[in-house]
Amino acid sequence: KKAMVVFFCAVLLISALFGRLVYLMIFDAAHYQKLAKDLHERERKIKAARGEIIDRNGVVLATNRTVCTISVIHNQIKDPEQVIAALCQELGEEEENIRKKVEKVSSMEKIKTNVEKETGDRIRNLDLAGVKVDEDFKRYYPYDTLASKVLGFTGSDNQGIVGLEAKYDVYLAGNNGRILTLTDAWGTEIKNAKEGRLEPQRGQDLYISIDMNIQSYAQQLAYTTLAKKNAKRVSIIVMNPNNGELYAMVNVPEYNLNEPYVLNYEVEDDGSSGNKMDLLNNMWRNFCINDTYEPGSVFKMVTATAALETKVVSLSDSYTCSGSTLVGDRRIRCHKTTGHGTQDFTHTVMNSCNPAFIEWGRRVGVDNFYNYCGKLGLLSKTGIDIAGEASTIIHNKENVGEVELATMSFGQSFQITPIQMLRAAAAIVNGGNLVTPHFAVKTSDGSGQTYNEFYYSTTESTIDKSTSDTMRDILRQVVEEGGGKNAYI
Repeated sequence: KKAMVVFFCAVLLISALFGRLVYLMIFDAAHYQKLAKDLHERERKIKAARGEIIDRNGVVLATNRTVCTISVIHNQIKDPEQVIAALCQELGEEEENIRKKVEKVSSMEKIKTNVEKETGDRIRNLDLAGVKVDEDFKRYYPYDTLASKVLGFTGSDNQGIVGLEAKYDVYLAGNNGRILTLTDAWGTEIKNAKEGRLEPQRGQDLYISIDMNIQSYAQQLAYTTLAKKNAKRVSIIVMNPNNGELYAMVNVPEYNLNEPYVLNYEVEDDGSSGNKMDLLNNMWRNFCINDTYEPGSVFKMVTATAALETKVVSLSDSYTCSGSTLVGDRRIRCHKTTGHGTQDFTHTVMNSCNPAFIEWGRRVGVDNFYNYCGKLGLLSKTGIDIAGEASTIIHNKENVGEVELATMSFGQSFQITPIQMLRAAAAIVNGGNLVTPHFAVKTSDGSGQTYNEFYYSTTESTIDKSTSDTMRDILRQVVEEGGGKNAYI
């Protein structure tokens, strides 16, 4: 009996072991094969070169510099003190930080990234056992601050953070490669074993509509204006009104793209990291796109266009300005307090006369006012190819009374973005077509072979061509003879 019990127990144990063996060999084989592979193979990443960003004339605005990543493999280090001393000397790091990483028991430990190539070459030539030097890439911007809030920058992993670098990251990033090294069970590299290597694939170059010369000139002009007017910030946009290609977009003060975490102005350090991050986010903001403002008198071209389109005024209509007008119980003044006297429609635009535009807005009416704001793209985002575009801030139509309509007619009591205003202005003068402002034109490989071309929507005939022709002629007179003479080219 006792022998039978022992026999059955032995059979059960063998059956259990056999069942477990079958499970491991058949059902869980892939898992253990991976563990075995991981034990005997060590993988190091090779970063892909990021595609360049190139202006419309072939000028490179964002490129790469070769740098190195220094790592150590604990089980391969023969003389830890020699390694620590050498790395401290070459990298200029505190011994405590280096020692902690060198003595850490791990398959691989990164000591430092973005090391200058010359330093990496010197460390490689020391031939220190257990020290690996892999070449890497760091983003570099040849013109430092040029178009900083358009281009954006990359993080330590070479991934786009803001601006065009983030928007087109999928094209620019490329595919990383790998170095595969065979090791024994203790993590030591097997001598004479062939090292596997999967080459990285370079990212695509991004060609954009920016013109470096126009951008540079506009940026200089903006800084001159900033100082002269003691302004907090100045923005300038230059766009082709016929197709929406942006030749320049300036937001000063700009920041140094090669040092994107260094504030472009001095602040008192209160020790709050959250506060520092808020300051950086504000520094990176693209005011032309991310922020709204009251457009003011430049908006009068929209009211004038709506008035001509709805035929509530004609070029022969006139208005007598006494210097102010009464709307409900509110007196609204003209910028010329003595008044402009009697003016025809064209001269009310040339003189930027507030009381006249209050009258033109009253004739247009609330429904048509909102209708033409919509037609000219002022009630929706432009679709520009940079993230974070702000939305219009405007009264609900049903809440607009005579005072609200009066102030809106000359560009106050609502907010839009500068890029929305520019798109509306373009439609008013280009024949009535509402374009999509944009930067990206195409992507290409290093040899110039086009991969992708970018296309953007245009809404045609938002206003009549005859209205556009009339407005273009009136606005020409504004800058030749009227209140916009400083803008004459």
